[in-house]
Formats: sequence, structure tokens, C-alpha cells
Amino acid sequence: MTAILPDDESFWSTVRAQYTRSPDFINLENGYFGMPADPVRAALKRYQDEVDVENAFFLRKRWPARLAHVKALLAGFTGVAPDELLITRSAVESLNIVFQGYPFEPGDAILMARHDYDFSHDIVRMVAARKGLAVIEVDVPHDLEDEDAIAALYADAITPRTRVLLITHIVHRTGRIMPVARLAALARERGVDPIVDGAHALAQLDYRIPQLGTQFAAFNLHKWVGAPLGTGLLYIARERIADIAPLYGDVTFGRTDIDKLGAFGTVPPAPIMAIEDALAFHAAIGARNKEARLRWLARRWMDQVRDLPGVRIYTPRDPNLHCALGAFGIDGVPAAEVARRLMDEHRIFTVTRKFGGTEIVRVTPHLYSGPEDLDALADAIRQWAPPR
Repeated sequence: MTAILPDDESFWSTVRAQYTRSPDFINLENGYFGMPADPVRAALKRYQDEVDVENAFFLRKRWPARLAHVKALLAGFTGVAPDELLITRSAVESLNIVFQGYPFEPGDAILMARHDYDFSHDIVRMVAARKGLAVIEVDVPHDLEDEDAIAALYADAITPRTRVLLITHIVHRTGRIMPVARLAALARERGVDPIVDGAHALAQLDYRIPQLGTQFAAFNLHKWVGAPLGTGLLYIARERIADIAPLYGDVTFGRTDIDKLGAFGTVPPAPIMAIEDALAFHAAIGARNKEARLRWLARRWMDQVRDLPGVRIYTPRDPNLHCALGAFGIDGVPAAEVARRLMDEHRIFTVTRKFGGTEIVRVTPHLYSGPEDLDALADAIRQWAPPR
């Protein structure tokens, strides 16, 4: 794909035109899941009709080949082999499969960060309670941009009993891009397995799985890949599949077959088939162009308000350390009140997140967002910023 400038509105307006969004509000909460582009939505409807019309014939005769095709496309997209990938419903399901099937021994420890996803915390603590494990939590300050200092925090927290290090690639609260490859290398040097939570990173950032340096990783396809809601991905290196016990009961697969971990029963084929169309839409834009555009949109609002008195930005100043996601707060105004007023007074939809004991407002533009949407947000924040 030819390089496109992130502020080339003549190009990006053609991309925006391929999304049908609500006319009732400006949606700046695209971190939950990503709206599929119109071509993907149309494909989903066609596939659902195909499945419904052919019924059991489709599932028994056509589905295995169609599924294999989608997995082959995902393998090419992610840079790993098809037999190292399992399509799931979400990154949360993928993490459950890995953590609940991992060969922990009583007394082992799991290391995670305070900024990791809430459901990831729940999974870790549930598994720890069931299997007699210790949980170690490292606190990485949101404004710590020094990678050496971040690596030192993790290194100091690793103990001789640490078996697994959970690494979030993009922090869903603040948008901070963590030095995932460096932390994974640190873990491996200490004999610890890194498990990467890439829920927000896949197709928001331009990379492939081998660059992460991990043998275990969980992803969403319904966020930045743009596939239909209810599609996720699990990667396990071929040589480690045998180590993970199935969470769902099925004894028809071999120990080294990743499909042993995916005995979910009958699943809806249409959303999975539409992954192909989402990958094609992504490729037509170009991963590097997409990342640059999303970062530019985030900078559009943050650069206007970052230095306003009383406004705190929780996302790194360095543009290399964030992409689309950003977060802010206003002194003296609860985050929930900011989000409510944005919607009620300006028709701008955002969401609040907790960061330790602090509530913040998360802002997440999408490819269908325009500069005017982010300018509207910045104007609203200016109105509420405390006077100098």
C-alpha cells in the first residue's frame, strides 16, 4: 500500500465514507469494539443468509474448508503458522484458555501489572485461588516513559517462583504502548513464560506476532481488525501447545493440536467468515497508514488541551508511546460528570475507566472519526478547564 499522510483528508474521507455511523452523537468510545466497515457488514449478512439457507449441509460440508481458509489468512496477517492459531470469541476467552490450562504447580507465582485489564486480573486471581498460586502486582506509573525504569520495575518483581508474566501491549485505560518485546525477553531470561494481552494492539499497531517474543498471546479481532463482534484469536507456539490442558471437554484431538483447546460446540460461522473481509479492508488501507492516522487523530485533541491549567492527560506525551487511545481528567470535576456532560451538552460519547484510585475519561477515535470530531471534544474541554 502506498504511504498516505495521516492528515490527507481527501484520502481519509473516502475511508470514512465506508462506515455508517449514528447521526445522533459523536462516538469517541471505540475501544470497546470496533465498528465494522460497511463492506464487512454486508459480507456478514451474505454469509449469515448462506448459513441459514443451507443449514446443516453448510456446517457439515462447507464449513471446515471455509474455516481453514480464514485461518490461513490470519496466519499470513499475523506471521505465524495456521496450526498455531485458534479463533475464539475474544481476548478474554483466549486468556482464560491459556491461564486455566497452564501447568502451574502450587506455590508458583504470576506477575501482572495494576494497569492490566480488569478481566485479566479476574482470570489471574481466580486461577491463583484454585491452584494455590501467589499473585504479584507491579505498579507502573502512568507518566513513566523511561523503558529502562519500566523494565527495572518488572525485573525487581520477578521471584524464583514466578512462572508467568502477563504483559499488556496497549494499556486499555490510558493508551500507553508497553515495551512488550523487551519485557518478554526479560521474562524468558529469567525462565518465566510471558503471556501477552494484545487485545487492543492487533491492527491498531503495525507489527506481526513473532516481533513480540512470546509463545502465548491473546487478541481481539472485533476491535481494530474490524471483524464482527464476537471474534478473537489465540496464539500458542507449536512446541507449547501440548503444555496447555483443554478448558473445554473434547478428547478427539491430539495433545499437540491447538484445536483441542477450541471445543466450543456449534459456533456462528458468519462472523468468522467475515474476518476475511475485515482483513481485506485493513490491507487496502495499509497497516502503517492506519496506525499513523489513528495516532494523528489522538494527537488532534490531546495537543490542543494537554497544557491547559487544570487538565491532566494520562497518555504519554511521546507520540511513539501511544496510538488511538487517550485519557484525560479535569481538576475538581469527577470523570463520570465529565462524560455525562460531554454526552448531554455536546453529544460526544466517551467512557470512564479506573486507574488505581483515580477515575479518568477515555477517548478513542476510529477511522471514521474526522478532525472536526476531535476539535469538538477539545472545545468542550476548554470550556470546563479551570480559569488561569
